[in-house]
Amino acid sequence: MSVMGLLLKGGLSLNLAGIALIAALAIGVWMLVMQLVPKPLQTVVSPTLQIGCALGNTAYFGIPVALALLPAEALPISIGYDLGATLLAWSLGPIWLQRQSNHPSGGLNAWSELLAQLAASPASRGLVGALAVQATPWSDAVASALWLPSRIVIVLALVVVGMRLGALNTTGADLNHPRSRPTTATTGGKHQSAPGDQIHAALISKLLLFPSWVWMLCSVLPISALTRQALVLQGAAPAAISVLLMAEHAGKDAELAARLILRSTLLALLTVPLWWLLLQRF
Repeated sequence: MSVMGLLLKGGLSLNLAGIALIAALAIGVWMLVMQLVPKPLQTVVSPTLQIGCALGNTAYFGIPVALALLPAEALPISIGYDLGATLLAWSLGPIWLQRQSNHPSGGLNAWSELLAQLAASPASRGLVGALAVQATPWSDAVASALWLPSRIVIVLALVVVGMRLGALNTTGADLNHPRSRPTTATTGGKHQSAPGDQIHAALISKLLLFPSWVWMLCSVLPISALTRQALVLQGAAPAAISVLLMAEHAGKDAELAARLILRSTLLALLTVPLWWLLLQRF
């Protein structure tokens, strides 16, 4: 309901599909580049962390950030990014993890997971509701009535992130569980990268390098300055909790995913405002 109110107030247009395509392009190219880096030079070898380096918590962190730092017109842009990221993550994420997973899932199961995640996304539900209300004669009245409660509720989404992070600390601590135990790639019997080193590299990639890549991509596209600011801030969001869900399902580095989500969320409280200051300056 809150996302619906924000969309009605900010305005809906066909640009939403284009924004979703830009988000999918940015995330897909970044993951592909990470995979194409020569093995001896790879600092993030875990497929789970590779997804976490590109997929951000836009629904419960990025959208509140956009609401706090940008005008209302940026809300549809941020929600379009979330839709594109969700679609790409749940269509390609399970396939990405299945390459080295002991719990592969079939094509039908993957599609059902994709549909379930899209249906559960606040952005998807809010978009459907906003489209339905906009087709009625009462869209302006509904938008005005929902504006204030929408802003309050969407900011409280950050409380949901804090509650989930409290659970992550417990979930990620069970290193004896076979589905949560971190794995390390080897070459010739030698470890390529320790789990701690991978976490540090993934944090740098997610919070610094990936937003820089989004900024570069936006700089060559014919989009407005506000669109560029909104997309970069969404790219700067911490690792998504859905990365942990996919990792747990695949039995692949769930503990590493939990650590990345926890640390990136805490650090994002510092890095996201810095990105906003840079965007304002340049």
